[in-house]
Amino acid sequence: MAEATVLQSTEHLLRGAGCCGSVARSRAAGAERCGVNSHSARGYELSAEILRVDAQSPSPDALKYAAERLLHGEVVALPTDTIYGLAADPFNLSAVEEIFRVKGRPEERALPILVSSLDQAMLLAREVPRNFLRLAEEFWPGALTLVVDASHRLPLKVTANTGRIALRWPHSEIVRRLIEEFDGPLTGTSANLSGSPSCTSADQVYAQLGDRLDLILDGGETKAAVPSTIVELHGDEWKIIREGAISAAKIEEALQ
Repeated sequence: MAEATVLQSTEHLLRGAGCCGSVARSRAAGAERCGVNSHSARGYELSAEILRVDAQSPSPDALKYAAERLLHGEVVALPTDTIYGLAADPFNLSAVEEIFRVKGRPEERALPILVSSLDQAMLLAREVPRNFLRLAEEFWPGALTLVVDASHRLPLKVTANTGRIALRWPHSEIVRRLIEEFDGPLTGTSANLSGSPSCTSADQVYAQLGDRLDLILDGGETKAAVPSTIVELHGDEWKIIREGAISAAKIEEALQ
């Protein structure tokens, strides 16, 4: 996307929202007058637009702008309560395909989905095991991902043709309010090249994916460099797929 086009698009959306100061960084020339610090000062041209947002009280205008990009099938990097993730519309197949392209992610690996309520998660699951409710009530919102049978509403490509879906309700105001603004769940796979280290800052995301993304929401350093714990559920059976921010001992205690 041309630099001038990005500037016009950004100014149009922000002007319509009555905002001139919510954007903290942009690749557009002359954006400094709106409080923007450009990466070009570091000696290289910025390809991804970076908007600074307050992690505790994100600007409604910035969230509206990000939601508009999501509605157009774009991928947005944003901070969660663990690491930075890649958000896109899970019901938009072209957006889902874009996530795999951005990450270089094998298509046989399903995409996690972020929700902002237990009810929203239950709508995406075909059946809700008893242990799902036990773990969700204990650790959500938080750093726990639960894998269950997916609702038929979700495209098979999101589940990597497995019919299984990984759901998480993160403890993040940016994620919660963006889901509300977008009016639907979002993908939440980690914002890094497949096989590369996870990112805990917008700068790290830019270093890996800056030439593949259009927008990064910069909420500062995330609280943890450790990803979420993943628990897979089959009826009354369960197993830990990945031990992360929540220990296996805590999972076992919650299910006793």
